[in-house]
Amino acid sequence: MDGLAVRACERCPELVDSRSQIVNGVGPADADLLFLGEAPGANEDEQGEPFVGRSGSILDDALRDAGLGRADVRITNCVRCRPPENRDPTSEELANCRGYLERELALVDPELVVTLGKVPSEHLLERSVAVTTEAGDVVDVRLGERSYRTVISVHPAATLYDGSQRETFFETIARAADVAGVGDGDGGQANLGDF
Repeated sequence: MDGLAVRACERCPELVDSRSQIVNGVGPADADLLFLGEAPGANEDEQGEPFVGRSGSILDDALRDAGLGRADVRITNCVRCRPPENRDPTSEELANCRGYLERELALVDPELVVTLGKVPSEHLLERSVAVTTEAGDVVDVRLGERSYRTVISVHPAATLYDGSQRETFFETIARAADVAGVGDGDGGQANLGDF
């Protein structure tokens, strides 16, 4: 690993065979808000950037609604290589890539991590997660010596298959921006109860 980027890795033979490139995280190296997905899909593998397909467009829309742009946040994945047929990464593949994720989080040191979907939520929290029920919940996650505030979110793709998830997703991203103290939401009013 060179800084925040994995330059070469052959720990997962099946992923090495299915990838065209390693897809590293993008965004500021000191971002306050970090979004964590599961693994690159076909578009991400082709373009070398996470969340650039239809899911990425939905994420961009939710960020815009929260007063943020893609350039304001860090976006990365639990696994940096595309699994064949866009299947979920195996527990072994997640474990093989975990050190890279822990290093990236330690270097970026975000105010808040947002897990996008079931796989990254369960990987980070190390427990079963009912994403639709827990969406918007803020939890503390311990990784090595560090603790990170984390917001659980449905995956943006869930909004494509179930329109009722759209509002949940957008509200969760707005809440995450507010909790992290970024964006231009009306968080000032929401926080008055804290005083």
